[in-house]
Amino acid sequence: MLKENIKQLRKSKGLSQEELAIKLNVVRQTISKWEQGLSVPDSEMLVSISEALETPVSTLLGEDILESKVDDLKAISEKLEIINLQLLQRNNARRKIIHWILISLCIIIMIIFIILFLIESPYFNWDYNNPESLVLGVAFHSFEWIFVRVAPIIFILSTIGIILTTKKN
Repeated sequence: MLKENIKQLRKSKGLSQEELAIKLNVVRQTISKWEQGLSVPDSEMLVSISEALETPVSTLLGEDILESKVDDLKAISEKLEIINLQLLQRNNARRKIIHWILISLCIIIMIIFIILFLIESPYFNWDYNNPESLVLGVAFHSFEWIFVRVAPIIFILSTIGIILTTKKN
């Protein structure tokens, strides 16, 4: 069993007897003897062989290689499925957060527009001879001036974002 496993694993890795011998610091004839069943590697050499062939020692000693590969593929596919589900959940959670942030942004913009409309720019009636009123009036006017020009663009982009982040069933 060991001789067949060494030979099969070596070939599956695309290694010649000479290449495996170089990796293990032995002569090619030693590999040939192992594969023919004329000699058996010691325990330290088994560990070295398993490392060189990237396979567990248990596989070398008798676990059926073909079944092991099928089991490995099944285990890998199950792990990949779990990882894909986790990524999907994370992406859905991120999409929901962005969706609600954009909705909140649109609501805030609409509320500020309504407030600005209802108060009808009261800073026009302020006494600008008072330095405090002057600074506050200029700050309020600057905010309103920038807001009225930038908010519609942000609102449109947020609306597009809301549409794009809406889950399609």
